[in-house]
Amino acid sequence: MADTWKDGLLLKIVNVLVYFLFLGSNISTVWGHHDVYVRGKETYITPAPWAFLIWCSRSLIHLLLLGTIVYQFFPNGKKVIIDGISWRFPLLAVLNAIYVNVWASGHYVVAFIFALFVSSAVTHIYYVVKKFHIPSSIGDELLVHLPFSLYHGWTTVLVILTAFEAFGVNAWNHGPGVWTKVFVFLGLFFFEATAAAYAFSTPEGDLPAAVAITWSLFAIFDHQRTGFIHWSALAFAVLSLVWVLKGAVGLITQWRRGGIVLEDEERAPLIGS
Repeated sequence: MADTWKDGLLLKIVNVLVYFLFLGSNISTVWGHHDVYVRGKETYITPAPWAFLIWCSRSLIHLLLLGTIVYQFFPNGKKVIIDGISWRFPLLAVLNAIYVNVWASGHYVVAFIFALFVSSAVTHIYYVVKKFHIPSSIGDELLVHLPFSLYHGWTTVLVILTAFEAFGVNAWNHGPGVWTKVFVFLGLFFFEATAAAYAFSTPEGDLPAAVAITWSLFAIFDHQRTGFIHWSALAFAVLSLVWVLKGAVGLITQWRRGGIVLEDEERAPLIGS
């Protein structure tokens, strides 16, 4: 019997409700704390405010996830979103809403804990989507794989940024000591290495996730003015851009071949597996 839009209706309704909770949490953060992306705790790995355009209200991720919510009412969408992702999306939305509000209130240690929870939830969804649901249509690509690839890349950045806010020095009051520079360098290296892992996660790579990392590295370069950190961020951003180009080449190659259908084991992502 063919699927109808009524199948899994309870979860579909819950997904709609939590989407607006998810979006509303970021909107209330912007309007309730007007300069939270500018005047939050300043660390030596804080990016320029425009980095958050990938994730804050009215962002690309939110727009794509709105498409995901609509797509769940179609047969192909129901198969991956309702049958595959299942209740993990509502869990992610609730965790994200808690994280945003705790973070905006300046409770950075608690926010770091919830950043880990958010990252874990996204990673689980990312793994399920990449391993068990090969895209069979443009809807699968744009409304399922793309938003969760971007989201997974961004939460990788978010965990590190929140860790520095929770445990690092305030850049307004303290200069960068040796250990601060070491940990910032390691954080930047981790970002670049993660972008490389995305590029090689499948034969065609994961371009959107690598873009999210690269975007953030250039934002850190733009914002930081301490010489060592500023130029280190640029170096790692350029290296990360190489992996973005690798992913782009992989996608172009795939399109020219008319799509690549691989076994689950071959497509299983290296990140989060």
